[in-house]
Amino acid sequence: MESLGVELCEKHQARIEKLIEKNNTPLEAIQLYYGLKEAGVSAMLEWWDGKKSIDIAISRVKLNIEIDSQYDKLSHEQAINDLEEDMHSFKNGFTTIRIPHVLIRYYLKETVNNIIGIMEGLKANIKAI
Repeated sequence: MESLGVELCEKHQARIEKLIEKNNTPLEAIQLYYGLKEAGVSAMLEWWDGKKSIDIAISRVKLNIEIDSQYDKLSHEQAINDLEEDMHSFKNGFTTIRIPHVLIRYYLKETVNNIIGIMEGLKANIKAI
């Protein structure tokens, strides 16, 4: 609980620590993943989309979630790169949302509820897999 902000057994903590080391996964992505899981959402942590690793993917509704841990230091070059990546995802039928890390850190429950609302909207507008 102290190191990751979520309560895990030793086995799962070791797996998550490897994931963080390999993909530089933000702690907030892990906290959001487990928050979604607790709410009954089937999500994937660090899902490979063929080009890059997505922080959290909810394939059932084709939703990609990226955690912006440095959004306050965003350059215009990074912003346009993010937009281009979002465009490619959208062309492949996926919606990408970016969530500032501070929302997860301080408003996890509200963030989870809003993501569930987004999922409901996507389900209504696309055929669920």
